[in-house]
Amino acid sequence: MKVCHAGTEGSPRQCHHVRQNLPPPKRWHIHAVSPQKDRFEIRFPRVEGYTYAIRNRVTVDWDSLVPVTLDPNRIPPEVEVKALNVNNQGRLSLSGPGRASTVDLEAFRARHRLQELEFELATALTRDCLSAGQCHLPAQALFPQLLGIVKRYLREFVRVYPPNDLKDIFLSPYYGWVIEKLVAAIRPDTSAGEAPEVPRYEANRPPGSTRDVDFWTSREVREVVKSHLNYVVLDTRQWEQSAAYYLDTHPNVAAFAKNAGLGFAIPYFHNGQMHDFVPDYLARLQDSDGHELGMLILEVKGYDERAEVKEAAAKRWCDAVNADRRYGRWMFRMVKDPTQVGEAVKTAAAAMAAP
Repeated sequence: MKVCHAGTEGSPRQCHHVRQNLPPPKRWHIHAVSPQKDRFEIRFPRVEGYTYAIRNRVTVDWDSLVPVTLDPNRIPPEVEVKALNVNNQGRLSLSGPGRASTVDLEAFRARHRLQELEFELATALTRDCLSAGQCHLPAQALFPQLLGIVKRYLREFVRVYPPNDLKDIFLSPYYGWVIEKLVAAIRPDTSAGEAPEVPRYEANRPPGSTRDVDFWTSREVREVVKSHLNYVVLDTRQWEQSAAYYLDTHPNVAAFAKNAGLGFAIPYFHNGQMHDFVPDYLARLQDSDGHELGMLILEVKGYDERAEVKEAAAKRWCDAVNADRRYGRWMFRMVKDPTQVGEAVKTAAAAMAAP
């Protein structure tokens, strides 16, 4: 039995397997199978942001707007404070003289009227929209529109759990979250003649393709039929395998690819920072006669506290790319269980086929 010493060749992992008389871990080369499976190629644009030029009217995509929740279990609206004392062991302790006091938001709530705070929020939103350089109308024309949007958002999209109060939305971090979500949701009002929001594509990279996939993995893999790639990588033992099976056997799926090594990502802004949402699958859909319908972005997701944010980001991505028209029709679906994949594909195909 060989034992590795300092200075011998081979990595520590290789030495470990030699000492245990175990074979090295199996590694799989994931790549496109060309030209045999080129008909299953998946292509996609690389979007880094969005652009629009509002000249008269703004609106909000209310269907994809993400709510804000005032949850006392996450950010308490009141705390009890007390001076610390040093005990006999020399440690800080709450025991000892002095009384505990409750600090809450009652004074703040009493000093402010809701209307005053609505105006403050609409003013900040107006300033942010104008500074972005995509609203080409004067502040006095933009502010009344945004004020109406703010009022509706506070009325319909803020979830308040006692002892919180709606006025608490104007304190940090809630205030910043509202601004962030509304700025991301503001669109040109195409019904009033405005040009739609369109993508800003990456200038330094061409559109992505399954042709570019080329990596090695030690994860489990499965062969599939309707994929340009030789294998589907299974990040989980059951979910990934089940989702891949439903896609590979569904009559409305012409081709699909797991988003592993593919590089497809949807940008979104959350909690003051840019993030990338990396959905699980891309699928090219067809009708019952084999005519191409468009592309489906599919996410198979268990619990995720950012699920609503990611879904809104994906819908914005699809709307912008669809408005540009250079990359065909795109749609997004998020399912909570692999058994829902078939129904998600079916409804997406029906929606694409509808006039």
